[in-house]
Amino acid sequence: MRLEISTQDRVGMTQEILAVFAHHRWDISAMEVSQYHVYLQLPNKQIEVSEIATKLNSVSGVEAIKVIELLPGERKSQQLEVLLAKIPEPIIDIDKNGFILTANLTACDALNMDANEVIGKPLNHFIKQRLRIYLSGQAATQEVTFASKQYYADITPIKSVGANDGAINGAIIVLRSLENVGRHLSHYQTGHSHGFDSIIGTSPAIEQLKQQTKRFASLELPVLITGETGTGKELLAQALHDNGNRSGKPFLAINCASLPEHLLESELFGYESGAFTGARSAGKPGLFELADGGTIFLDEIAEMPVYLQAKLLRFLEDYKLRRLGGLTDRKVDIRIISATHQPLVEKVQAKLFREDLYYRLNVLNLQLPSLKHRKEDIPLLTAHFISNAAKQVNLQHVNLSPEALQKIIDYAWPGNVRQLQNILFRVVALAQTDEISAEEVEFDDKAIIDFQNNELNSIDGLNWQQAQQQFEQTLLRSLYPLYPSTRKLAQRLQVSHNKIAMKLRQYDIVATV
Repeated sequence: MRLEISTQDRVGMTQEILAVFAHHRWDISAMEVSQYHVYLQLPNKQIEVSEIATKLNSVSGVEAIKVIELLPGERKSQQLEVLLAKIPEPIIDIDKNGFILTANLTACDALNMDANEVIGKPLNHFIKQRLRIYLSGQAATQEVTFASKQYYADITPIKSVGANDGAINGAIIVLRSLENVGRHLSHYQTGHSHGFDSIIGTSPAIEQLKQQTKRFASLELPVLITGETGTGKELLAQALHDNGNRSGKPFLAINCASLPEHLLESELFGYESGAFTGARSAGKPGLFELADGGTIFLDEIAEMPVYLQAKLLRFLEDYKLRRLGGLTDRKVDIRIISATHQPLVEKVQAKLFREDLYYRLNVLNLQLPSLKHRKEDIPLLTAHFISNAAKQVNLQHVNLSPEALQKIIDYAWPGNVRQLQNILFRVVALAQTDEISAEEVEFDDKAIIDFQNNELNSIDGLNWQQAQQQFEQTLLRSLYPLYPSTRKLAQRLQVSHNKIAMKLRQYDIVATV
């Protein structure tokens, strides 16, 4: 039986209530005190509440007595247990000696054990790795093995307050599976995907591509997407993933041309602690591990170094990988989608791309048409991009005049859909009225022509290196406002992201990623 005794705020009130219970030899198994309230738990119901109320009438300041279901502490504990049970990640609370005080339902289920079998056990029965908080005393994240699975452990130390201020009294450990980390990274990379709705167009070429993509989506075979720069290869890869059996799993993309060779290898395969100078002390899983169960999109696969092509080929034999500096293999279940704008067959003939890897990746093939070969889709694309651009610059009801739309349709679009999107954003941002005229629509060619006419005439008296540097600087200053990020500019000029970033720094041109 549990009681709530309401009282006045008076010194010695709780002591006098306890004295009554002691005088009548009434046992108390638990007690909590707050302002104006004393909560008691009695071990049995042999005592009537009316009898207790009668005896407590002698205590000045007792106002009311009633039976309650739970003490406040019990209620909070139950609510906390329900909350922890709803959290889908294993959570473990340990004391300063490493013994488990609490483990949520997810942690117990992962171990296939009941809570009473887990609580009280030393943590090293379940996690063999030594926690880094004992070395630094600070919150840490490290990779651990728990219930035969790999997790990232977020470890938050609990420190004393008072005489032993700063001493570690225990820690809260939250275990995040690599699959969940990969899913979060996937959401960060791609945001909310719209599947085939992102592929805008009703032309015969696009409709045929959509139908073919839907057929390929349910298959587990590798897909090679080819097409010119700016045609939307990553959107097509995302649609493949979203409409397949792995749609709820991670979709991770990497541009093989955007990273130096050694970084690309570590990004794909991961590394162990101390694998190389500058490596994280806890190691790092690669994208192949993080995408386990999902899809990896290897963009610009033709730019992958030959030695890394061999490693990728070995991985595709059995889908087992070994981290840099590691000693053990790990098997993962992923689907590979790759893409390139370069003619891979010619790369194979020139010995720049492995023939055996080409056949591994090119099991299924999707060819994206260039924008000039589906001009009937340009009005739909134009309306979509203008609407998005208007929202970003807080404008309403921006339209193209018929002459402006025809000018856009007649243009050759060497940069395809990406070029169309960039130009329309610039046009909308600079629009003076609700209707954009044909004169306001300017293409990138004008920047190149101005560059050729005005800048190349100033190379008299310069040597080869000086002329080359002036050419680079002027080209970058002319194009960067049209492609205002290192990645976009690298794609426009078909070079690596790192090269553009280095050149922008060299010529003191402010850049964003």
